[in-house]
Amino acid sequence: MAFSAKHGHLVVCSNLGKVSVRDFTDLDKKIASLKDAQEWCEVAKYSPDEKFLATASHDNNLYVYTVGDDGSYSLYKSFSKHNSFVTAFDWSADGTYIRTQCGAYEKLYFNIPDKTQDAAGLSNTKDLQWATISVKLGWDVQGVHPSGEDGTHVNGVEVSADRSLLVSTDDWGLMNVYNYPVCDSLHEPRSYSGHSEHVVRAKFTPDS
Repeated sequence: MAFSAKHGHLVVCSNLGKVSVRDFTDLDKKIASLKDAQEWCEVAKYSPDEKFLATASHDNNLYVYTVGDDGSYSLYKSFSKHNSFVTAFDWSADGTYIRTQCGAYEKLYFNIPDKTQDAAGLSNTKDLQWATISVKLGWDVQGVHPSGEDGTHVNGVEVSADRSLLVSTDDWGLMNVYNYPVCDSLHEPRSYSGHSEHVVRAKFTPDS
């Protein structure tokens, strides 16, 4: 799900790929139905200025929609560069880039104004700030993967808004909290149990 405070919209993704945009004050009121994805969308996020909505699908594509001032939605660009299902992505703070990860552990960068994949995105975005940090590939999060593990057991990461803490969730039913950044496996988390199955995601409150 994703929420837009600017537009008052709530985005809900179904298992069939359809993305439903609802009025947050009246959830029975449908604003738009986005049917471009052919399989379910695991992640949906508005850009920081809420002029775009992006959804990441298990059909391997990233879909970016323009959100009009009247609350309308239209497909801006479909990016089809991944070879596996897209599991996470982040908007840059200025809304010019999206970085993605997929089930094959590939990390890609997309230039939104140019509507292109940027093969040199890692270097071209080195001075950018990211609105969120939820992609589990990179120097600043690599320590969440224990030595000897292939990384598949870590389901998600999220960094607090004040950039002080990182939480990871895993297949062992744990939520692990680290000081951020987590550059190597020497970092020891505080781990919290309670779930009896895989923990898929965790989020911080806006005040961290």
